[in-house]
Amino acid sequence: MVSVQIVGGTTEKAHRLNGGLSSTLSFLFVSFMAMSSIGFFYTYMVYKNPSVNNNNNNNNINSLGCQEDGEGSWGIGVFYGDSPFELKPIEHMNVWVNKSAAWPVANPIVTCGSVTESGYPSNFVADPFLYIQGDALFLFFETKNSITMQGDIGVARSLDNGASWEQMGIALDEDWHLSYPYVFDYNGQIYMMPEGSKKGDLRLYRAVEFPLKWKLEKVILKRPLIDSFIMKYESRYWLFGSDHSRIGTKKNGELELWYSNSPLGPWKPHKKNPVYNTGKDSGARNGGRPFVYNGNVYRLGQDDGETYGRRVRVFKIELLTPNNFREVEVDLGFEKPTKGRNAWNGARSHHLDVQQLPSGKWIAVSDGDRTPSGDVSRRYIVGCVLIVAAALLVFVMGMLLGFVKCIVPMSWCPHNIKKRSDAFLVWERSSLLSSKLRQFCSRLNRVSSVLRCKMNPKTSLGRFAFVVILVGSIVLMCVGIGYIFGGSGGREPYAVDNHYSQFTLVAMTYDARLWNLKWYVQHYSRCPSVREIVVIWNKGTPPDLTEFDSAVPVRVRIEAKNSLNNRFKIDPLIKTKAVLELDDDIMMSCDYIERGFKVWRENPERLVGFYPRLVNGPGPLTYRAEKHARKFNGYNMILTGAAFMDQRMAFERYWSEEAKAGRKVVDEVFNCEDVLMNFLYANATANGPSVEYVRPAWTFDTSKLSGVAISENTQSHYQVRSKCLEKFTELYGGLSDRKVDFKRRKDGWDL
Repeated sequence: MVSVQIVGGTTEKAHRLNGGLSSTLSFLFVSFMAMSSIGFFYTYMVYKNPSVNNNNNNNNINSLGCQEDGEGSWGIGVFYGDSPFELKPIEHMNVWVNKSAAWPVANPIVTCGSVTESGYPSNFVADPFLYIQGDALFLFFETKNSITMQGDIGVARSLDNGASWEQMGIALDEDWHLSYPYVFDYNGQIYMMPEGSKKGDLRLYRAVEFPLKWKLEKVILKRPLIDSFIMKYESRYWLFGSDHSRIGTKKNGELELWYSNSPLGPWKPHKKNPVYNTGKDSGARNGGRPFVYNGNVYRLGQDDGETYGRRVRVFKIELLTPNNFREVEVDLGFEKPTKGRNAWNGARSHHLDVQQLPSGKWIAVSDGDRTPSGDVSRRYIVGCVLIVAAALLVFVMGMLLGFVKCIVPMSWCPHNIKKRSDAFLVWERSSLLSSKLRQFCSRLNRVSSVLRCKMNPKTSLGRFAFVVILVGSIVLMCVGIGYIFGGSGGREPYAVDNHYSQFTLVAMTYDARLWNLKWYVQHYSRCPSVREIVVIWNKGTPPDLTEFDSAVPVRVRIEAKNSLNNRFKIDPLIKTKAVLELDDDIMMSCDYIERGFKVWRENPERLVGFYPRLVNGPGPLTYRAEKHARKFNGYNMILTGAAFMDQRMAFERYWSEEAKAGRKVVDEVFNCEDVLMNFLYANATANGPSVEYVRPAWTFDTSKLSGVAISENTQSHYQVRSKCLEKFTELYGGLSDRKVDFKRRKDGWDL
């Protein structure tokens, strides 16, 4: 009888334990799945089709290329100047390439996208070296093969001084990693000395059929030198390189010199080798080809202090003999990127090749990356830590609700293990550790009941604590998953035919909206493709330019008359073909701005914008909101308060004699300038659409915060615009036959 009661009691206790453990596990599992679903949904909504993953996207890029890589997402840019110390990026030179609607062409000019599309999947391109042959420029560079995950040497050719590049293929592919393809002439032959330190030596290749066929000429040094170059200085040839394999070497802070009577060797070491073995920010590791200017020789070195490849430093060589070496740093005069991770070289740039063209001008190629070294791994670690923190909050929430009643199940302790060996008995008897461990676990388990007593969910304090913990866990989960899957947070432009370009942002405002304008300038100046912001000042005391926190130049154009027609005034100081007319009270993500710019570049003869409208009959023409266009699945007008256009074509149309009557209407009603522009575009377009729509996922109207807007009274505003529709239809014809369907394009941005 007694034994039966004991067995029954033990069974009942076991059921309670199993049931409690089951409910705890169920709660934790369901909670974690719910939190994960919220986190993934948040990441999808915020980061869907993120530009960080477009990787210089073109619709036709092979999916094998341009994958996010732990080494970075390097690209290559071109620079020009009257000297090596006055170099400006290609976009400052107003170079145009009509075939890709690049007006002007902007950096980067060679990317993983352009290499991948040519049939050689690449994750990034870096370490560019130029070779000038008559009017042709050849660009040799490291391309990381996204299949083998090792570096190969690619080559591209330009026949227009670097504005466009034809990918020619892979010049050199070995069984080991290659980079830093230093190309030079010697005795009528073309040689390449790439870094191949994984092989353990330094090899020299000779061009058999330039630029794609090379033959191993000689192993010139049996040392794993990295980022090496050969130059002639006075009567000797000098080899500069770093050997990180030796004991005691400071990585990226070591430099060795060797000298010879020929690039083919034999090579003798400098007496003071290594001439540098200091910090990694010292510029010891080479960062490109040395150059000669005004009789002085300059060496380029990498500053790897804060991150690998942070910047290039320039040193003037003052003394170079077999026994001595001395150089001093000078300022290169490079403009620093101002857009942070939205700039193609915003985080780092570790290589530069400067050469003089036959014309006497100087050209340079440089690599750049928008994220620091190891960014992918760092984001993954931070994301996992945040997810673990969210899981801990879910655990605490389970305690409050009573689903989690113990933190450490006592059955895990040695004294509760059914099959116990003599070793456990000896361990328990010989040490107080076991009993102290049981005591600690027991006290730890009381936390659950104490927490429920002090923060009962049925009380106000308990409910407040529950809500705070719930919100905190959701936020941590969303941010954590965003870190892992959402990318670096940088915004990239979209390529068209592997070219990039820039546009001018035009905003019209007056003194009552100055606070709004400051916010506007700070945000949009960081968008990758914005070159300049032009503020059309219609009324009041103009602002001081020092009041703006801008990453690009800001120009305030003061108008004598307060007129909406000023929005489209011809401005010869605008250097780009594209302008984005954007009201100063509209805020949206840079990514949507970049999408609109891409669509305009594909359709530069049209108005491309973010707010569609449909004007249709029969009956009197009535101005209606976007909902009307959605109802009839089409639009024939784009509001120019947020639209891209060809500034010369659009502005000349607006100020033509034909548009004079329309401009008069705009001044009379102080409204409808955007409606007039749409009629002018439609009237000038014989066939096909005159407008294109791009849908932003979100926009924010800041005028709602202050109430300063001409459209504040929506009903009155729409009545005025309805009258404008009737008047402009009389003057320029109707828009009804210009309807464009939503969801017509393949990019999916016109939903």
